[in-house]
This record gives sequence, structure tokens and C-alpha cells, in this order.
Amino acid sequence: MNVAKWLLLGLLALPMAELAAFIAVAAVYGFALALLLLVAGSVAGGLILRHAGGQHIARMRVAMQDSFNHNNFSALRADGTGGLTLLGGFLLAVPGFITDVMGLLVLLVPLWARLGEALGRRPPQQRADGVVDLEPEQWRRVDDPALPRHPTGDSTGEGLRH
Repeated sequence: MNVAKWLLLGLLALPMAELAAFIAVAAVYGFALALLLLVAGSVAGGLILRHAGGQHIARMRVAMQDSFNHNNFSALRADGTGGLTLLGGFLLAVPGFITDVMGLLVLLVPLWARLGEALGRRPPQQRADGVVDLEPEQWRRVDDPALPRHPTGDSTGEGLRH
């Protein structure tokens, strides 16, 4: 079986698994508390998505378009941990205990990243002039079509220096 068939099978089985999880939680803790937990998870997911805002979504859209063009599915890393925050918020917003647990696990990744920064792991250094120094694998050159082309074909003009 290929990946698409497994993904489709998983998506079809998810509602049944969510229903079974709800029945199990309701049997242990009661129907009202189980329903309250589902609503609280969905509200928390909505708040996270609202807080993540349009900036993360716009960056994800550009990254996904670029990734699909280059067969490089790195869109979740396009905005640091912003993509993971969006995914975690979406999983929390979908009603169900299984998706809530997956959403919380995804949201732990940005939390661990922030804790690592707080404990001494340094983020990319930003100089006083506002320039951020990145590792070579964290950036790529994109020509701006609005800039005029120089005679050397180099849009930055660096080819003119000797």
C-alpha cells in the first residue's frame, strides 16, 4: 500500500477512534466533563490560531508554494516554530481527544525551543544594524524582480566591483 492509501485509511478511521476515546473518557469521568474537555480544547485551539495570526499563515502559504515547487516539504519550518504553532492550534481546534493530544505534543516543540533559548541555547545573532546572521542552510537567495538588472546580470551590483 502506498502512503496516500494509508493516509486516507487513517483519516477515515480517525472519527471512529475519536468516538471510542470520547466514550472511554465519558465512562471514566462522566459525560459532562468529557464534553467540557472537548469544548475547552477546541476553544484553546481557536485562541492559539487567532494569536498565531495572519503573519504565520502568510509565511506558511509562501513556504508551501515554494516547497511544492522544489519537492522540499519544509513548510512547517518556514517561520521558525510558527508553523508548528499553527499545526498544534489546528489539531486542538478539531474536536476530539486524540487530535487534542497530538496538538499538545506538537505545541511542546515550540515550548522546548523557547526553553532552550532561555537556558542558554542561542538563537541567530542580530547585529546592531538589524542584520540577522544565519547559517548557510537557513537561507537562500531570491532575486527581486522589482530591482533593475545590472549589465553583469547580477541584481545586487556586486559584479561591478573590481
